[in-house]
Amino acid sequence: MRLHLSSEIVLNTVSENFYAPKTAVERSEITRMEKVYTDIFPKVEQGAKNIADAICNEITAKSQLGKFCVLGLGTGQSVIPIFDELIQRYERKEISFKNVVVFNAYEYFPLSPDSQLSAISQLKSRFLNHIDIPEQNIYTLDGTVAQENVQEQCRLYEERIQTFGGIDIMLLGIGRIGNIATNEPGSILSSTARLILIDATSREEMTMSFGLQEPVPPCSITLGIADILASRKIYLTAWGEEKADIIKATVEGHMSDAIPASFLQTHKDAHVVVDLSAASKLTRIIHPWLVTSCNWTDKLTRAALTWLCQVTKKPILKLTNKDYNENGLSELLALYGSAYNANIKIFNDLQHTITGWPGGKPNADDTHRPERAKPFPKRVIVFSPHPDDDVISMGGTLRRLVQQGHDVHVAYETSGNIAVGDEEVTRFMHFVNGYNQLFMNSENETITSMYKDIKEFLATKKEGDVDTPAVRTIKGLIRRGEARTACTYNDIPLDHVHFLDLPFYESGKIEKLPMTEKDVEIVRDLLREVQPHQIFVAGDLADPHGTHRKCTDAVFAAIDVEKEAGAEWLNDCRIWMYRGAWAEWEIENIEMCVPMSPEELRAKRNSILKHSSQMESAPFLGNDERLFWQRSEDRNRATAKLYDSLGLACYEAMEAFVEYKPL
Repeated sequence: MRLHLSSEIVLNTVSENFYAPKTAVERSEITRMEKVYTDIFPKVEQGAKNIADAICNEITAKSQLGKFCVLGLGTGQSVIPIFDELIQRYERKEISFKNVVVFNAYEYFPLSPDSQLSAISQLKSRFLNHIDIPEQNIYTLDGTVAQENVQEQCRLYEERIQTFGGIDIMLLGIGRIGNIATNEPGSILSSTARLILIDATSREEMTMSFGLQEPVPPCSITLGIADILASRKIYLTAWGEEKADIIKATVEGHMSDAIPASFLQTHKDAHVVVDLSAASKLTRIIHPWLVTSCNWTDKLTRAALTWLCQVTKKPILKLTNKDYNENGLSELLALYGSAYNANIKIFNDLQHTITGWPGGKPNADDTHRPERAKPFPKRVIVFSPHPDDDVISMGGTLRRLVQQGHDVHVAYETSGNIAVGDEEVTRFMHFVNGYNQLFMNSENETITSMYKDIKEFLATKKEGDVDTPAVRTIKGLIRRGEARTACTYNDIPLDHVHFLDLPFYESGKIEKLPMTEKDVEIVRDLLREVQPHQIFVAGDLADPHGTHRKCTDAVFAAIDVEKEAGAEWLNDCRIWMYRGAWAEWEIENIEMCVPMSPEELRAKRNSILKHSSQMESAPFLGNDERLFWQRSEDRNRATAKLYDSLGLACYEAMEAFVEYKPL
């Protein structure tokens, strides 16, 4: 069963020539904007193997010389695939780590001796405890020392590194703000090991890597930029769309202490290793016409012309031959004969993405419509990772599908219980207990007992404690109630509302369990029951908490299994991917765009507001201070504004979709 199909979505739009050049000359041409040697792989696993090869080769070479191989290691999410690959090679007896010395790149501060939040404990649990490295070969900074002793410890740590001849390979991830190890923005090129305050964004990211709700300590003792650059070889890894902007800034931007990772541009043997999603903002991927000749597909032409419109601040139909020539798009003039011909072609392509009939317009010519006229009405399943993503992401389209007579089902894939604050539980328990007192004379002993137990648990609950099963159940019930209310508001029958409660989510922590075949079978059962003509699924794979990707992988895996089984319903089914609060589809990839009037946008907002537990008190609003309905409206209005700026119809707001074709 293929459980990671979402990682291959980007392959539908990127030519292999742009990420895997066949010759050194081709590579030199397409990477002319890049200031750090960068390898792009279509899958995370391939990138991890590339780095693991280099590490194993270095270990073997040093072993043959009777020397230690010295590794500097970070502990973030990005390096886990490399650790997993190295562990597998050790288990297959392909490599031994007995001649390896490890220096932990940073440690949190201050720490108590029994803290769960130490970087070294994370490094051991994810890697070192699973290989044969001698305990005495593991060195780390100590987050439990008194603050007045930190600087002396840093000096001794750097001296210890030098006694082993320096670090052979440094392996690090990169934070969303460009931090490496915990060298935050403002860290200078000559910085050495020191105590540093962790930025709020980095702290949130590091907390998530532990999978606990207790935040990591506010400070860190870290190797400095100068210490990192003293390593003979450096690997920097990143995976996923959420790292695309910072990878572009690191690899192609100006070197600056505002982005500490950019200092890798000064190193003679630094390597950035990323997947296609993390590389998606690099020039050779997003604007390849600026670095090489292109094979001009319709989609690439659309991307080039929408980019040219933004550069020239003109709508499509006003672009001239001069605009093309002055901005590196003369190839398109040769291909189409004139700017006018190219303009008309792309204008019509974009025009045809706009539809007020997301389920297809009955009895209409659907030649240039994104959806088929028949069958009508359609059976539709909207898969929602959390119990509000349906309305946040496609609330206008959802409402229109219902109003236009389609048979709409909504499937909430997870309980969403971890995103409910404790005060919501208290409020509902007060209500239930009050009901018991007023209408049942407190005779329901279950309510009385649970009220007492939950009240005591919440009163003594510490930051980072996992909720009891009873509390998690109540939080899940709160979200179910809100989802039902929103569905009723949108006229979706409650027997068409499905709560799948996929098991991978029920860890009680931020970090979820692995998505497995058990999750896939739950989704598959619903697909076989409904046999939909349309499926809507989350495509915002940059979701910082990872739940969306796992939910989408479960749906794609279920579809894949059904395809292998020869399911006939799939022959007449289209799958559409939406995006939510985090990002929007790039306009060159949009294949269906559903407009909304001011009244429809207001109705969408009302649907989102039914999820009251996710408003001001929601635990995971992140650094973006806008509420979910505000993010959603801003995104939808921005899409409409973009279409307007290109010279197409001007709407209040628009929801965009990309078709997924089973791989």
